[in-house]
Amino acid sequence: MLTRRALLKAAAGLGLTSFGFTGYALGVEPWAHHITRYRPRLSGWPQDLHLRIALVADVHACEPWMDLERVERIVADTNALSPDLILLLGDYMAHHRFVRRTIPASEWARAFAGFRAPLGVHAILGNHDWWDDVEAVRRRHGPVRARRALEAAGIPVYENDAKRLAKGGRAFWLAGLGDQLAFRRLARSRARAATGVDDLPGTMAKISDNAPVLLMAHEPDIFPKVSRRVAVTFSGHTHGGQVALAGFAPIVPSRYGRRFAYGHIVEEGRHLIVSGGLGCSGMPLRFGVPPEIVLVELGGRDA
Repeated sequence: MLTRRALLKAAAGLGLTSFGFTGYALGVEPWAHHITRYRPRLSGWPQDLHLRIALVADVHACEPWMDLERVERIVADTNALSPDLILLLGDYMAHHRFVRRTIPASEWARAFAGFRAPLGVHAILGNHDWWDDVEAVRRRHGPVRARRALEAAGIPVYENDAKRLAKGGRAFWLAGLGDQLAFRRLARSRARAATGVDDLPGTMAKISDNAPVLLMAHEPDIFPKVSRRVAVTFSGHTHGGQVALAGFAPIVPSRYGRRFAYGHIVEEGRHLIVSGGLGCSGMPLRFGVPPEIVLVELGGRDA
């Protein structure tokens, strides 16, 4: 028989559990990043082209959760991985309500100028980088503040563009897609067909030879449209759901639900790597999806 005392004990236990969960998700997990490593086996990637690629996604710079000191620590820890190139995957701005101070783009971009890689540091923009610049969204045209700050710091920003790079005489292409949700807030009362600045066919048309292709796309939702011509697509945006219980993320900001929520996904021979990111969106909480810098190794003897 379930007594009143038993009910009170159960309620107290649930309250303590909830308090512990909230304390950890708010005060512990969001504050410390780790390194996640992938070494995908790609049939279309030359084995003698060994690349170490660092992915930095969803910084969401703000105080107190992602202050400049922490951004500088992320820069230092990324450089310590000795990557050949560093890819910045968008969402540098923060827009949740629990922000003491929004860090201006010029400040976090100066910290980003400390990234170092022999093949360069390359960036795309995310939806929050567009939404931060209301005037740019209204006129449906950039460059937005985040792009101007990155370029002032010497970091090229790709919006439906591609560049041919090489290591050890072996060429490859790096392509970057414009954000897919740039105008979503304006499009709520309009047709949903034109919510972004992305142009995948136009981006791929800039690739002029058969060298392998790496694609940066902030939101992973583009992946079903990406052809096998692309060796790997790199994305962020989802934060892995930001809260995951026993590996299950109940809320993922994607029209595909949990299909592209996190990690290394392979579909029909096509590869996607989704970073869980570093900052927070919506609420300054993380549980089961700790902040991460991602290191991807392609090619080499063991690939």
